[in-house]
Amino acid sequence: MSGPWLPPAQYIATLPKATTYVCFFVTDEEDRPMQLRAARSPEVWQWPGGNVDAGETPWQCARREALEETGLTIGGEPKLLAMHFLPPLGTWTLNKIGFVFDGGQLTDEQIGSIRLDPWEHSELKVLSLTEWEPVMSAVSYRRLSAAANARRTGTACYLEHEAS
Repeated sequence: MSGPWLPPAQYIATLPKATTYVCFFVTDEEDRPMQLRAARSPEVWQWPGGNVDAGETPWQCARREALEETGLTIGGEPKLLAMHFLPPLGTWTLNKIGFVFDGGQLTDEQIGSIRLDPWEHSELKVLSLTEWEPVMSAVSYRRLSAAANARRTGTACYLEHEAS
């Protein structure tokens, strides 16, 4: 049995809050994932992406963030590789929902043209999945591996945060 009916504004106030992040899984022409080292957390490797702004769709955000963080314009039709759910962790008090889109394979020329935003990223690397594993947290590597598998199989996946 449900509780009393609430007007929409009151009901919305009772709902849990969440943020949405989006990113592009990109590889070189040999299918080796490209990632960026976070400037403020040098132990973190991530894909081009960020949080969705008000009035923006996840796809629009992914394209904007890729352009801001790398100078690359990624187009085409959206192809979702993964959805990722993270509960509130540490000082982050909101749920976080992620969309991982396929950003395709980049040529050596495209990778060479990338210009990182130094406020966000300090380094770019392209490594095989095996080479990425020892330099990433278990949680991040699981997401990387799942996105690579989703691209390979053509089947999107759903991930939930697991403690490492």
